[in-house]
Amino acid sequence: MPAKDLDQIVNLCKRRGYVFPSAEIYGGFRSTYDYGPLGAMMLRNVKDAWVRSVVQQRDDVVLIDAAILAPPAVFEASGHLANFTDPLVDCTVCKHRFRADQLDQRDCPLKDYAKCSFTEARAFNLMFKTHAGPVADEAAECYLRPETAQGMFTNFANVLQATRKKPPFGIAQVGKSFRNEITPGNFIFRTREFEQMELEYFVPPAEAERWYEYWIAERLRWYVELGIPESMLRVRAHAPDELSHYSAGTSDLEFAFPWGWGELEGIANRTNYDLTQHARHSGERLDYFDQATGERYVPYVIEPAAGATRAMMAFLLAAYDEDIVAGETRVVLHLHPRLAPYKVAVLPLSKKEPLTALAKQLYRRLADRYMCDYDDTQSIGRRYRRQDEIGTPLCVTVDFDSLEDEAVTIRDRDTTDQVRVPIEELVEQVSARLGW
Repeated sequence: MPAKDLDQIVNLCKRRGYVFPSAEIYGGFRSTYDYGPLGAMMLRNVKDAWVRSVVQQRDDVVLIDAAILAPPAVFEASGHLANFTDPLVDCTVCKHRFRADQLDQRDCPLKDYAKCSFTEARAFNLMFKTHAGPVADEAAECYLRPETAQGMFTNFANVLQATRKKPPFGIAQVGKSFRNEITPGNFIFRTREFEQMELEYFVPPAEAERWYEYWIAERLRWYVELGIPESMLRVRAHAPDELSHYSAGTSDLEFAFPWGWGELEGIANRTNYDLTQHARHSGERLDYFDQATGERYVPYVIEPAAGATRAMMAFLLAAYDEDIVAGETRVVLHLHPRLAPYKVAVLPLSKKEPLTALAKQLYRRLADRYMCDYDDTQSIGRRYRRQDEIGTPLCVTVDFDSLEDEAVTIRDRDTTDQVRVPIEELVEQVSARLGW
């Protein structure tokens, strides 16, 4: 049973250390969040799972990490200075600003748009501008990147030379992006500072449509394999009037959020727009010469672009469940083991020696391979519930019998089944249950 409303996840995230409001002791700062001990680990796991799927398990994609700051020339070439805008309206009554194309009464202090009086819509550029250097003049003007994509396009020739790849091949990147959203909201769904997982997949122009369809299916499969039910996902193709200025076709992978369908990831056929623009503005050649055919061409680009923070939110919502165990309501996160912050929790039945020494020895053995928790406070039942609520797949209980029979109990989060295993087989047994 996925979370029925957003408050369930927001409350759990705050209580258990997944996500905190940023600068909360100063009253917070709208649309910014800090990822706590569990959230930082899960967000890292989401990104690692993406890199594993898109880079590690393929031989046609390489990873880079480009700079966040870039000169205006980059965004002039990409079209961001002219086209990266949202329609903005002001209310003369409540004095708030809104996106004209996404008016939502929840964002209005009056909670009633009938009482509002809106100005004419005007274009609002979403990029953050800053200055590099000691003097804040126009010569030092630069921007925080609104997407990670441009660093991959500007490094196209460098990657070709360094890796000797040939189309079809991809450049992948995970990193921070910044957008001055008019109406951020819905927890970590839309924020001004966020992390992206983007792939630019360069292909011969004649193969673009085939690879576009391929990456739609491939990216949908990734979410399903990591635990989101297919019923909570859909593919929505953009209508012609929705397409970005560079796109010959775009589809969104959408998730059934508590407020309705929302974008998780966009897959776009960007044609050869970006490489052509950067070549024209920079004066550098950004094309590919196929020695086998003697053909020179500017590759088309298929771009799957996902939000790491949005993906984390969707995984949490899909994993949330409430059931009855031993006559009591249990909150449990059925997170895929690759995404769960802790893979294993080691729980000694008592704080007394020599039980504690054995438990810590087993913790260190497991921690060599997996992120583990060690918990020896409160009753064993309460500790099980705590691990269930934060999504830990397995608990290893060390009891006084362990000192005699050299065995421990492994408890499964999803089924609550328990099995006794020899200590010498513990790592092997945990590996088999986690899947690696």
